[in-house]
Amino acid sequence: MSDAVLIALVVAACVLSLVALAVGITAQRSLNARKRGARDSPLPLDVAGLRGEVEVLRQESAGALRHLAVVRYDAFGDMGGRLSWSLALVDDGGTGIVLTSIHGRSDARTYAKNVTDWSSDQQLSPEELEAVAQARAKH
Repeated sequence: MSDAVLIALVVAACVLSLVALAVGITAQRSLNARKRGARDSPLPLDVAGLRGEVEVLRQESAGALRHLAVVRYDAFGDMGGRLSWSLALVDDGGTGIVLTSIHGRSDARTYAKNVTDWSSDQQLSPEELEAVAQARAKH
């Protein structure tokens, strides 16, 4: 083997080594950045930690009015179209409100009644009771 070929092989080996070194350094920096990002993240990486986070979210949303039901009906025999309605909006504990709108030929009336523990201190109409029952069934 001639000296020129040997020098060319040594130079090629050096260039390949430098390229491999550059790729390795870049990969290491990327890995370190991902690790830092994972440590800075507020989310846990283990299953138990994630379950704890889900439980915290459930507790936070327990007071949200997220169970709802709408019952539409004809309040008067001479009217059609089911324009009257009762809407129950309650949280996980059955606390919330029932809104009712009664539509007649010449006017409409709207009522709001409090709900606690899936019942109300005020008398609920059959349609309002049905709305509360449907919202509870979604619980």
